[in-house]
Amino acid sequence: MKLSRRAFMQGGVAAFTYSFAAPSFLCRLAEAQGQTSRSLVVLDLTGGNDSLSMLIPYNDSYYYSRRPTLAVPAGNVLQIGSDASGVQLGLHPRLTGIKDIFNQGRLAFIQRTGYENSSRSHFMGTDIWSTANPANAQGNGWLGRYLDSLGASQDPLVAWNTFQQTPHSLQANTVGVPSISDPARYAFNSPNTGSDAALERTTTQNIASHIPVGQPHVAFVCGVAGDAMATLDRVATVATYSPTVSYPTNGLGSALKAVAGAMNKGIGTKVFWVQLGGFDTHSNQQVVQNNGAYMNLMAALNDGLLAFYNDLSNQGLLSQALILQFSEFGRRVSENGSGGTDHGAASTLFVLGGGVRGGVYGTAANLNMSDSANPTLENNGNDLKFETDFRSVYARVIDNWLGGDSVAALGADYRKSSLTFV
Repeated sequence: MKLSRRAFMQGGVAAFTYSFAAPSFLCRLAEAQGQTSRSLVVLDLTGGNDSLSMLIPYNDSYYYSRRPTLAVPAGNVLQIGSDASGVQLGLHPRLTGIKDIFNQGRLAFIQRTGYENSSRSHFMGTDIWSTANPANAQGNGWLGRYLDSLGASQDPLVAWNTFQQTPHSLQANTVGVPSISDPARYAFNSPNTGSDAALERTTTQNIASHIPVGQPHVAFVCGVAGDAMATLDRVATVATYSPTVSYPTNGLGSALKAVAGAMNKGIGTKVFWVQLGGFDTHSNQQVVQNNGAYMNLMAALNDGLLAFYNDLSNQGLLSQALILQFSEFGRRVSENGSGGTDHGAASTLFVLGGGVRGGVYGTAANLNMSDSANPTLENNGNDLKFETDFRSVYARVIDNWLGGDSVAALGADYRKSSLTFV
C-alpha cells in the first residue's frame, strides 16, 4: 500500500494502522517546520458571518427598511467613525472590547472582501478561501503552500491547529500540522505509570530514531514518531501556562489561551488556527436580544479576543501576534421570512494585533436595491459586491507579516497598494 504524507495526516490512525501497528498517540501528530518571533493566528468564523450585523452602516435608511426586525438600532451602535466614502459606521453593541482595541489603532476592518461570482456553498466557499483559487478549489491550502516554502527540515511545531480536523488552508505537500485542542491531553499514552511508563516512552523514542534504508513506509512512520516524541515536553509546558487575565470558558477562549501559552513559552509556531462556529444564521438570528443567537456569537468573539489581546499586551508579546479573521461568505442584505439571513457574497474581514495599522479599509455598500446601476450590490441587489479580492489580504499578510513570497504562494500577484494594515 502506497502511503503518502498527506494520506497519513488526513487519515490519522485509520490510515496508519491499515498497514502498521502504531501507538495511539501518533494519530494527531505530524511533521512541521520553522521558528519565528512572529505568529499569525487565523480565526475562522464558520457558517458565513453576517457582516452587516457586525459592522453597521447605521445612517443608511435602506439598512433599516431591508432589515425591519434584525437591524441594530442606531442608538445602540458603537460608533467608530466613517470610511473613505463618508459612510458612518459602528459596531454591534456587544463588541465593546473590540471597539477599545479599534480606538487604540490596533484593529483594521476591510469591507466588502470576497471574489467574483461568490459561491454560496459552505463547502465550496471554504475550499475557495482555503486554496485561494476560485477557479480550482482543490489541492493544497494557501498557508500550506507558504509552509512548504520554508523547507523540509524545520521545527515540528511550525503550525498548530487548535481544531480537531486539519483545515484545508493548512494542507501541504511536505508539512503536516498537529491538531492540539488541549495541550494538557497531548501526551504519550501508556497503560503504565511511573518508571514503567518512562521506560516505555524511552523505548518508543529509540525505535523511532531508527530510519531503515530501503523501507520508505517504515522510515516515514519513524520520522513522524520521532518528531511527535520531540514535541511532547514542549507542548506540556504550554499546559502549565498561567495567563495574566481570565479567558472565557468556551472553545474560542480555550484555543486563544493555548495560543498565548505557546507564545509565552517560546514554542516558535508561525501559524495558529482557531475557529468559532454557529454563524449560519438562517432563522432566529436575534441580533440584539439578550442571549439571542447572534448576540451570543458577538459575546464569544469579543470576550475571547479581548482576553487574548490584554494577555499578550501584559506580557509584552502583542507585537508578535497578528489575528486574521475571515468567514467563507457573507449574508444577504435583506432579512428573510424566518428572522434570519441567507447565504450571500462579500463580507467584512478584520485584522488585529500590535503591528496593525488600524482603521477602516474599503467602502461600505449603498444598500438601495432599487438602483439598478448600483455598483456596490449584485444578484439583483441582494448581495454585497466585493471590492477587495480576499487574496490581496492574504498577499499583504504573507509579504509584510510572515516574510514570505505571496506571488509564489498564491500563484499570481494580488498585492494591493492601498491595503496598508500591516
